[in-house]
Amino acid sequence: MGGFGTISGTIGAVVSPERRLTFGTYFNAFPASYWRRWTTFDSVRLSMRLGGQGTVIVYRSTAKGHVQRADSAVIDSRDFEAVEFDLPLKPFIDGGWYWFDVEAGESSLTLESAVWGFKTDKTAQGSVSIGITTFNRPEFCVDQLIKLSQEPAVLDVIDEILVIDQGTQKVTDHELYDQTAAALGAKLRLIEQGNLGGSGGFSRAMDEATSKGDADYVLLLDDDVVCEPEGILRAVAFADLAKQPTLVGGQMFSLYDRSVLHAFGETVAKYRWFWGAAPHTEHGHNFAKHSLRSMQWLHRRIDVDYNGWWMCLIPTKVIREIGLSLPMFIKWDDAEFGLRAAEAGYPTVTMPGVAVWHVPWHEKDDTIDWQAYFHRRNRIVAALLHSPYDRGGRLVRESFETQVKHLLSMQYGPAEMGLMAIEDILEGPQRMHRDVLERLPELRELRKRYDDSQSQTDLDAFPKAKRRKPPRKGKEPTAPTGKLGRAKTMVAGAVRQVAPVRDTAKVNPEASIPHVDLKWWLLSQFDSALVSSADGSAASWYKRDPELFRDLMARSVTLHARLGKEWPQLSARYKAALDELASPDAWHKTFEQSSTPHQT
Repeated sequence: MGGFGTISGTIGAVVSPERRLTFGTYFNAFPASYWRRWTTFDSVRLSMRLGGQGTVIVYRSTAKGHVQRADSAVIDSRDFEAVEFDLPLKPFIDGGWYWFDVEAGESSLTLESAVWGFKTDKTAQGSVSIGITTFNRPEFCVDQLIKLSQEPAVLDVIDEILVIDQGTQKVTDHELYDQTAAALGAKLRLIEQGNLGGSGGFSRAMDEATSKGDADYVLLLDDDVVCEPEGILRAVAFADLAKQPTLVGGQMFSLYDRSVLHAFGETVAKYRWFWGAAPHTEHGHNFAKHSLRSMQWLHRRIDVDYNGWWMCLIPTKVIREIGLSLPMFIKWDDAEFGLRAAEAGYPTVTMPGVAVWHVPWHEKDDTIDWQAYFHRRNRIVAALLHSPYDRGGRLVRESFETQVKHLLSMQYGPAEMGLMAIEDILEGPQRMHRDVLERLPELRELRKRYDDSQSQTDLDAFPKAKRRKPPRKGKEPTAPTGKLGRAKTMVAGAVRQVAPVRDTAKVNPEASIPHVDLKWWLLSQFDSALVSSADGSAASWYKRDPELFRDLMARSVTLHARLGKEWPQLSARYKAALDELASPDAWHKTFEQSSTPHQT
């Protein structure tokens, strides 16, 4: 604590003489506006035990981030004494937090405990089944189980921990699994099944919890997260006290940079039909540089459409009413479920102070690997089900623009998978359960046909980059500006794609392009290029193919025209099939068709 004090335990601290510690931090402050909006309480009680000499000062903020003193108390006692503050929630309708500072006098001041609580007639605490879907991450998974086994308070609310293992590197083979399983005893149940993606794994956890368990909630956790156990208790408490059954989501910090908050809340931009950070939030906020007290946007209450399934608590009542996840395999399953729940009257709250540490998204680019198919298909399926706009708003146009950008970038593999996604959508919803079982190996096989989908970890495995002639006047291409500029660049790029490929470009890549510079308007200038991967571990040799470009472009035009024309009929078909697609009965058949399940 840098001479200001020391942490004396999970909830305690000792403040040095004439020093001050603030608890106006992400995990310690109280997000008053969320409790004001989603519960019936009109006040919160801060209960503390302190000993020594000093002062406790309680602060509150507004939705604009303005800070004011709310209350205070003087402590002068050798023994620990109780101090309580009853604090109103009325002025927090749009945003704001409570927190406190502890300031020592001439001698030290010890904070033994501090708890934010409520007066309530509700005495029973809800129980939760935790569902962890894992694929070839036994170490992450076992570490998570070990952490849970060491938290008695968390175990008290856990009905069951369901580990759905879909990988070939089995969790049960980890050297610490047996002793961890013994420590958890009957609270742990591990199920092995074929790889049905996140939607299949989490649907299995939902189904097991609702059909065989007695829990009030299912908490979905990714296998590559580090969870703060206190967050589980907070999520359950908030769900217990909410006005109505509510999905409670955790926010996401970076596993590689622990003070960086990547996701404060997420929404779907309805006209574009694209997910992203909720309005008025910032991506990648670093608390080590800018504290909660210093950033205005952190004080506004943020409403969301869904929460990522890195950590999301779902009432079992909601699952029984609206069904399991759609068979999407991966991508958009969490967003679609949140939107479906909202349409049924069940909101999602992404709760500050409830969080996990997760591998950040910027370490990968899954829009150009096999996941490109699921990105495209599931985005469109979700829009067919939930878009409020005629023919999906801007989505069909954006899908076509994505196709053009892939083609101008010599990314023929992702372009082909995008067309496959649309073809499957046009065929109808009846194939979705089939595809959750079979599409992945088919996609992996398809990618083998395209140079842009083949990579090497050794750059020396490729010929040296060599340009036929230097750039004109030494000027490298620059990003087009404005709609007209982008349109002109696209048209010029498309015309260029059908020209013969220079012989020199067949022998040597014309440029070596770092992934950070991977832009369609840049790649469209070359006949071939060496492009590095997002994680910096490999590179691929992109090669322009005029005949392939013509074929893919023609099919892109035809399929997108069909998609736009048939949208109303497709939307009706998918909506009619929704209940069946998400039903436990349909999923049971899919579970049975996956590799032989095994339970321990």
